[in-house]
Amino acid sequence: MAHTYSGYENKVKADIEKTVANRHLQDQILEVMVPMQDVVEVKNGVRKTVSKKIFPGYVLINMYMNDDTWYVVRNTRGATGFVGPGSDPVPLTEREMSKMGIHTENIEVDFGVGDTVSVIGGAWKDTVGVVQAMNPNKQSLTINVELFGRETPVEISFTDVQKMN
Repeated sequence: MAHTYSGYENKVKADIEKTVANRHLQDQILEVMVPMQDVVEVKNGVRKTVSKKIFPGYVLINMYMNDDTWYVVRNTRGATGFVGPGSDPVPLTEREMSKMGIHTENIEVDFGVGDTVSVIGGAWKDTVGVVQAMNPNKQSLTINVELFGRETPVEISFTDVQKMN
């Protein structure tokens, strides 16, 4: 995770990606991302969905740490350094990445949209629902559950559900 000047996240991302392409470092700096989240805002009675940065002032970088990659990130205009004690970057743990919807391994599932699944873990354990949508990038699916007498869509990890026969 690299720290940036506020509001420069997308510029830093674009500059790093451009440098990676120019220096042919695609096999060392694998992915650069600014985590975004869709948020519904209500202003003057009008509902509007907007994308907001989950971590303003930060850019996530999936890379192999070496002198070349260190140099690229440290010398990108707008990037102030890596997150970590001193000047050494600290990689995110699997658990931290999972909470942000980043998965390092793809989980193969035997269900799809329209299939009935049972939730076997998490807050919705023992709930049964029909898969409404699937998000392979986040390794999650959406089912409708009854909440306060209304059908409400809920996002659940692939690992927390199993197909019902």
